Amino acid sequence: MKKTTLVLLAAAMALIGTKASAQGKYGADSAECIKYLSYYVEYYKNKNYDEALPNWRKAYSLCPPTARENMLIQGSTLMQKEIAKAKDAELRKARIDTLLTLQDQRAATYPKNKVKALNNKGLYVAQYVKDNEYAYAQYNSIIDENKAETLPNIFLLDLNAAIELYKEKKVDAEEVINCYQKSQDILATLEQNEENDKLKADIEGLFIQSQVASCDNLISLFTPRFEAAPDDMTLVSNIVKMLGTTEGCQNNDLFLKAVTVMHQNEPSASSAYYLYKLNSAKGEVEAATNYFEEALASEDADASKLADWQLEYATFCVKNGINGKGFEAAKKAAELSPANQGKAYYLIGTIWGSVRCGGNEVTGRANYWVAIDYLQKAKAADASLTDDCNKLIGAYSVYFPQAAEAFMYDLKSGDSYTVSCGGMKATTTVRTQK
Repeated sequence: MKKTTLVLLAAAMALIGTKASAQGKYGADSAECIKYLSYYVEYYKNKNYDEALPNWRKAYSLCPPTARENMLIQGSTLMQKEIAKAKDAELRKARIDTLLTLQDQRAATYPKNKVKALNNKGLYVAQYVKDNEYAYAQYNSIIDENKAETLPNIFLLDLNAAIELYKEKKVDAEEVINCYQKSQDILATLEQNEENDKLKADIEGLFIQSQVASCDNLISLFTPRFEAAPDDMTLVSNIVKMLGTTEGCQNNDLFLKAVTVMHQNEPSASSAYYLYKLNSAKGEVEAATNYFEEALASEDADASKLADWQLEYATFCVKNGINGKGFEAAKKAAELSPANQGKAYYLIGTIWGSVRCGGNEVTGRANYWVAIDYLQKAKAADASLTDDCNKLIGAYSVYFPQAAEAFMYDLKSGDSYTVSCGGMKATTTVRTQK
């Protein structure tokens, strides 16, 4: 008997538990909730939306969101139809509020579909809400929740809302810049494909077109941040990216410092080369020289670029009066690439032609013999340089010593002669005035 009582008690408890669970799902008046759910669904299935609406409203007032996910999904469809019919502004606003609330309820009640519900909310905001301030807040909230799963168009809508608020003087440039940067940071985590690349390009295009991020704005925004945290690599990376993609915003101290910090943390041939370019533009010859030499010596330097880099470095050195280094770099450029030999030899010819050797009538002019040697080699290697080479050959030839002057030093035309001058050395042939 006792055993039978225990079994009946357990069965009763299970029944009570089931009823409690059902009551929790369908609310305090579960019977009425279920009844009106059934009513509106029948009308809805038959596309009789006018009859479905009052029954849905009754179900929605009686049932908690847990009752049925479709109540929120189908309710969204009914609300859109009602919004389209609304003539009164306040009534329309109330129906839009209901539509957006349905998305929030779905996101909170059904976590598996949270991303979809919030993305839908973003699209509804874009479709129905004209208040940029409210829309911007909603887009930001959705992006913060969904992150990389945010519907791509919402990133564009978010930035556009920020730009409009900037035009209305309701947010400052920093807010717009941060909005843009946030979207770019999230999009950087996505798979690289045509669709994502287009989205990034569209967002970047919108940002640039807005002209919010002027160079002055960026510098005034990021300078104090950089000074406060010069080792924050996320910040440094943002500075380089933002200033680097803004036209005419690379020739300033902030950009140079940020790129220098990046290079110090992750040195590479390309970053050293870039620092050469930046320092060169600012007239910092010594720093530019050091960075270019670092780039050339780097183990990760692209072999296909080395010949061009050597020639560029030689040209830089010559322009800045560092003839010895220019001479060596030009020789390496010629050795590394036959295609560069003409330009490299021409450059070496001009180096030798401009150096001042000093000494007697022969030593002070012997450099012109070497210059012409290289100019002859230059036009042989690159016919397009012939006219330029011939002009210099003619100009340098007038400085040859007289035969009598060469004879005084036991030299005559055709003799081999070694020239050492300006940190350079070459063997050439004696030539005198005819």
